[in-house]
Amino acid sequence: MFNIFKGWLGEKTTQLGMWINLDGKIYKRFHNLILTYGSWTTQIDHVVLSRYGLFVIETKNLDGWIFGSETDKVWTQVLHWSKRTFQNPLHQNYGHTKALAEHLQVDHSRVHSIVFFIGEAELKTALPSNVMTSGLSDYVERFRAVVFSAAEMAWIEDELSRLENGSWASTRKHIANVRERYSSNTTCPKCGSPLVTRIARWGNGAGKSFLGCSGFPKCRYIKSEGRDGA
Repeated sequence: MFNIFKGWLGEKTTQLGMWINLDGKIYKRFHNLILTYGSWTTQIDHVVLSRYGLFVIETKNLDGWIFGSETDKVWTQVLHWSKRTFQNPLHQNYGHTKALAEHLQVDHSRVHSIVFFIGEAELKTALPSNVMTSGLSDYVERFRAVVFSAAEMAWIEDELSRLENGSWASTRKHIANVRERYSSNTTCPKCGSPLVTRIARWGNGAGKSFLGCSGFPKCRYIKSEGRDGA
């Protein structure tokens, strides 16, 4: 329950910061969007719309040291000498940007991914500039090339407002959909591609079989012995 509250608090903190720092006449802000992507649903923390593009923001309310690279399947949080892993948020948010681009029928190059850490997190690995612990509004404001016309802006704003104002029923449907996706042994919950049986070639699990996404290396989801990962 505490982790759920902490995640909610992180999203609200990000939301408040954007309201304060981004000019509302230029940047339109949307929060907690749920949309259908293929056969599954996805939840997006925050979206900022401007003439300069769409910005999809994944928030992480974490403390401690954060280790991970662009290509790692999971990242690690070290706090008070204990460790926990979590899905690479860049991979996670890539799926969100693809889903939004497809839903809105806009070129994916106009949709920008941002991973924003709330809390007392310290990034201990070199990461691209779209992963940050501060400066979210400054990063968004760096983009100055106009990519959307006034008509496109109006249509996208209407559609994002519809997604933002989805009912509680749509949220419950999304939760049920996530559970179903991760229990499947035939379909990748990350990208919807078929899962195929593979044999591990190295490591402690060498020689053992596991389920892997057929979209590898673009998607690196694996599942074995009742456990799964990004």
